[in-house]
Amino acid sequence: MADGPKLPQKRYFRQRAHVNVFNDMIFEYPERPSEQDWSKYYPVYFRPPATPSTKRPLSPTESEQPKAPTQVEFADIGCGYGGLLVALSPLFPNTLMVGMEIRTKLVNYLQQRIEALREFQHQLLKNNAEWVDVQAKLDKEIADLSKPLETEESPDNGETERLVPGHYENIAAMRINCQKYLPNFFKKGQLTKIFVLFADPHFKRRKHKARIITATLLAEYAYVMRVGGIFYMITDVKDLYDWNVKHLDEFPLFERIPDEELENDPAIPCVVHSTEEGKKVARNKGKKYLACYRRIEDPAD
Repeated sequence: MADGPKLPQKRYFRQRAHVNVFNDMIFEYPERPSEQDWSKYYPVYFRPPATPSTKRPLSPTESEQPKAPTQVEFADIGCGYGGLLVALSPLFPNTLMVGMEIRTKLVNYLQQRIEALREFQHQLLKNNAEWVDVQAKLDKEIADLSKPLETEESPDNGETERLVPGHYENIAAMRINCQKYLPNFFKKGQLTKIFVLFADPHFKRRKHKARIITATLLAEYAYVMRVGGIFYMITDVKDLYDWNVKHLDEFPLFERIPDEELENDPAIPCVVHSTEEGKKVARNKGKKYLACYRRIEDPAD
């Protein structure tokens, strides 16, 4: 595939870690979730509103999958370079998931990465590549996630070399400020998983209001989450972990999931090991602090 698609390189998409979420910035967002056009993010699953006939035909393998999902169910808030989405995609091939990131260069990188991965998959299908034992491959990939990469630009876990369920058609990235516009994209009870991984700690006390987990934002997360959905949080900063746990424990619509219940959750290895920040922490032999919460019934409903 020397003449085929190329994965983008992160060194060309560097951007400072901190962005002022309270600045006035221009974003594209719908007035309400029903007006969001998802076709440009998931062309296999959605037709453009104005031109219903432009939907790309499904490949033979895609056509064999269950009925296409009708809405996004996973949201990675502050998705960075997209390591989590790429890892989750083949594990949940019939679930649409979106990465939401405020930093322009990172979104550009991830969008190019997803497009390249889709093209690799289409080429493998076109070349009649042999379908491998997918579950065995996925089990190996999950085990390999705990091994830090030798360099930042190392190949992405062989994801360009073999067919995977869903062919990365179920993931997308958008530039948006989630602290302002999350309810514009998701209706009440839509999401089954929300991920907040290695978020900006905003160490200074006067910056704490910019943290991604606050009482106000938890109310929005609870609104867009389905009862029984899971909120995943991980950080390498103990102070931020304590802050997050305190706010989640105090919020009435979330309850903490015991660690032993998480052992069979297929998303956990990806949460802990697949992100670029998580790999950096592992290389530096740092500690990761994980907590997961379940959305519970609202007595008022």
